[in-house]
Amino acid sequence: MFEHQIKMGRDALFNLLSSNKLLIRRRQRRVQTTQSTHWLRKYPNLIRNFTPASPNHLWVSDITYWRIETGFIYISLITDAYSHKVVGYHVAESLSSIETIKALKMALFDMTRKPKRHHKLIHHSDRGLQYCSQDYTSLLKSKNIKISMTESGDPLENSIAERINGIIKEEYLKHYSVKTIEEAKRILDLNIKLYNKDRPHNSIGNLYPEQVHNLNLKTKKLWRTYYKKKTTLVT
Repeated sequence: MFEHQIKMGRDALFNLLSSNKLLIRRRQRRVQTTQSTHWLRKYPNLIRNFTPASPNHLWVSDITYWRIETGFIYISLITDAYSHKVVGYHVAESLSSIETIKALKMALFDMTRKPKRHHKLIHHSDRGLQYCSQDYTSLLKSKNIKISMTESGDPLENSIAERINGIIKEEYLKHYSVKTIEEAKRILDLNIKLYNKDRPHNSIGNLYPEQVHNLNLKTKKLWRTYYKKKTTLVT
């Protein structure tokens, strides 16, 4: 492209490659972390076309898996959508709601240490059993936090959480050989701190998540999503 003086950003490049069927789909073994076929109450999606105005205005949550030498373990993450800081996390050997609540309690503790607390915080997640459990929803309600959930299997309904999952797994955790859950906890803690303090994002003006979160900095997105594609065929 440099030889021909063609200027093209990342999004336009992905659009072009996709339109011409040049993208390679990565094959992965999928581990199901969401069980949404249950009788517990499911909440509506409150964040369609919603833009958080400050830290602690919208939290997005998700559970992902991590393969270590002894099998699969499960990471619960809660991310502040404004700053992209991971405010709560926990890794466990099971998908029990008790384990997921530990990530929520960490996020709540992080919020109480800040001098300014947002009074209209929304917690958004999928409709998994862990997030619909009475213990989890009761804790959110006790803190006057609104509950929002996805209404389909479309990952775009929880895109920030999905994106952070990918960053943590692919840019950080995949480089480790882990044998025990205790070792996994230490490594996750180390890498979440590295991500929060040292990983800039184009979506927050190339600033660091913890920097934006703690100082309540105003940010400007430096890229647009490429999910809404325009078809451009090369002939």
